[in-house]
Amino acid sequence: HSCCLLSYFLMFTKSFRQISSRLNATQVRTFSYKKSQESYDEVLKWFYEHRATAVLRTATSEACPKAMNAAVEGGFRIGEFTLTTPDALDHMSNFIADSNYNHVKFGMGTVMSVEDAKKSIDAGAQFLISPVVIPEVITWASENNIVVLPGCNTPTEAYGAYKLGAPIQKIFPGVAGNHMWMKAVSAALPMLRLNPTSGVQLDNVKDFLNNGCTGVGLVAPLFDPELIADENWDAITTNAKFAVKSVKKIGPEKRKILR
Repeated sequence: HSCCLLSYFLMFTKSFRQISSRLNATQVRTFSYKKSQESYDEVLKWFYEHRATAVLRTATSEACPKAMNAAVEGGFRIGEFTLTTPDALDHMSNFIADSNYNHVKFGMGTVMSVEDAKKSIDAGAQFLISPVVIPEVITWASENNIVVLPGCNTPTEAYGAYKLGAPIQKIFPGVAGNHMWMKAVSAALPMLRLNPTSGVQLDNVKDFLNNGCTGVGLVAPLFDPELIADENWDAITTNAKFAVKSVKKIGPEKRKILR
C-alpha cells in the first residue's frame, strides 16, 4: 500500500509541476504582449500626424522590400505589410530592425485571428490591421494597448469596432459616395476615426482628409501591380511623393485623440 501511495503521490506531484509550469509560461508570454500606455499613444499620435498609410501586397517575396522601400523614399511614414504577401513577417521585422527606417512605423495587415496578431507582434509590428471586424482580435489588441484598425463597411460596423476598442476604423471595401459618405458618417458619429482604403486615389487624398477622415490607406494606386512587375521602383517613389504632398498640405488631424 505504501508503495502504491508513494507512486500516486509522485505522479500527482509531477503532473502538478507540469501544469504549473505551463500556466507560468502562459502568464509570462501573455504579459510580454502588453504595451505601455505611452507606446499606444505614440502610435496613435503617429497616425494622426502622418495620416497616409502605404498598404503593400505583392505576389512575390522578392518584390516586397523593394516596393516598401520605394514608398518610404517617397515620404511615407506609415507602412502596412500584409500576411497575404510571402515572407511578410520576415520583411516587416527586417525593416523595423533597420535603423535607416527609424522614422517610419510599420504594422501588419490581413490579421485574421489572435494567433495572427501574436505572430505579428512577435515580429515587431507596431500596429495591426484587419480587412473585417474580428471581435476577438480587437479585444485582444485593446487589452494589450496595441493600436488596431479593423475593416468596416457600414456605420454600424464602425461604431461596433469603436466600442470594442478600435481607435481607428478602416473603411473597406469602397463605399458609394466615397468621401461624401465619410463626411456624413463622421458628422453623425464624431467619436469615430475613419481610415478608408478602397476608393482612395493619388489625386483624391485631399477629398477624404478634408471630409472627416483621420487618414487614408493607399494600395494599388501607390503600388501599381504593373510597376511592381516591371520593377519600376522610381515610379512608385514618384506616386508616393505625390500622395504625401497632398497630405502635408492639409496637415495633421486636429481632433482630440480618443482612448
